[in-house]
Formats: sequence, structure tokens, C-alpha cells
Amino acid sequence: MIIDSSEALIQFMSEPHESKPTLLLHACCAPCSTYVLEALKDTFEIILFYYNPNIYPEEEYIKRKNEFKKLGNYPFIEGPYSPDTFYEDILGMEELPEGSHRCFTCYRIRLEETAKVAIQYGFDYFCTTLSISPYKNSDKINEIGQELAQWYGVPFVYSNFKKNDGYKKSIILCKELGIYRQHYCGCVFSYEDMKRREP
Repeated sequence: MIIDSSEALIQFMSEPHESKPTLLLHACCAPCSTYVLEALKDTFEIILFYYNPNIYPEEEYIKRKNEFKKLGNYPFIEGPYSPDTFYEDILGMEELPEGSHRCFTCYRIRLEETAKVAIQYGFDYFCTTLSISPYKNSDKINEIGQELAQWYGVPFVYSNFKKNDGYKKSIILCKELGIYRQHYCGCVFSYEDMKRREP
């Protein structure tokens, strides 16, 4: 179910939710969302939030977005695709390597927007799928999430979805559901790294 307007989201949030707390789950991509949804669905009423201004090029952004249809009928919100936001915030960090402060800034951009939307529409919690990736720093993700929780006043769900073979399970689920798995994180810098590695 695509929630395509603020009015539709307000309506959804006003409906009863099976006595489960509501969770706005920042979704970096469908592959990472597979196992995370399995891990959280019994505890929370989940709405997926696709907000990823870092993704390059736009065709890849759209391709990744369309894969969410294969996850089932989870409510889905798309945030604005605003690459300028990403480039402005990482200005001066372009030459830093993958896994550096540039990536931490990218985590913050996406988590902060998630926290803002969560508080605006009255979600009980917010979280992200980012920590399932073996290439992402879960400690830093959780540190940023907790800082934003204190700043915006909406609780952050601490997570390290890599545990219990979460990443391996996501690979299996992607095969079962026929979900496209991308070969780079998403930004232009990881895209260029991928191209350099190609034979």
C-alpha cells in the first residue's frame, strides 16, 4: 500500500493498529528490508520510509524503489528524492574512503529525516534497515539514532540486524522473492568504486 500524501498518512495513523506500537522504518533498499521486516513485524505496526537522496543515478533510485512491491503489502512512504541535500552535506568529504565520516553524514541525513517524519505524524518509534549491511557501522548508526531520538523526542529502536545471520537470511529471502540486489551502496562514490573493480 503506497501512502502518497500527508492526508493519507494522517488517515492511516488515525486508524487502530492491532495494539502494536507504530514504527517508521527507514528503508535503504528492498533487499535490506526483507529480514528486518521479518524480525520486527510481530512487535510493531511498520510503515516503510524510502528516503535516500544519496542514491546515484536517478534510474537506480527508481529501480530500487520499485523492488519494494515484492515485499508484500507493507505501507510505504516515499520521501523526496533530493540529491542536492546529500551533496551539500558531504561537501569537502568527496575524497574520503567508504566507511568514513562521509558515510556517517549520509546515515545522519537519512535518519534525521526519518525522525522528523516520525514526530510529525505521531509514530511511536523510528528505526532503519541500515544496520543489516556488513558494510555499515552499526555502532555509529545507533549512536546517531539515539542522538536524534533525544533531540526530536521520538524513541529510536536500537538495532544490529547483522546478528543471527540477518544478512545471510536477507540474501535467501531475496532469492525467494526475486528481488534485485544492487552491487554498490548507492552514492556516486560507491558507484565509481564498483566501476573500478569491474574487469
